[in-house]
Amino acid sequence: MSQLPNCPQCNSSFTYQDGELYICPECAHEWSASDTSTTDTDESKVVKDAVGNILQDGDSITVIKDLKVKGSSLVVKVGTKVKNIRLVDGDHDIDCKIDGIGPMKLKSEFVKKA
Repeated sequence: MSQLPNCPQCNSSFTYQDGELYICPECAHEWSASDTSTTDTDESKVVKDAVGNILQDGDSITVIKDLKVKGSSLVVKVGTKVKNIRLVDGDHDIDCKIDGIGPMKLKSEFVKKA
């Protein structure tokens, strides 16, 4: 049996081949055999905060607006500091953990780099 490549998004080793495509069962990413030689396209995406500073994984940020937490009565207050962010794709492009609230996704337009 031939060795299948790891997933380019989550680096999972549980990939499988379906016709011309490789599929990752963990993150549902699909790619063709010709895509394995190219680099990850996430590196070209630039995420900027409300002021225009470029954000990167591991940065610390500060919330610049009161944000209601959907589905609860909690509020993330102005000035809340968040350490060790992770950038993700989507509308809410920051994945983080806020003390006292837990894991959250934030929009970069409501934060500034600390």
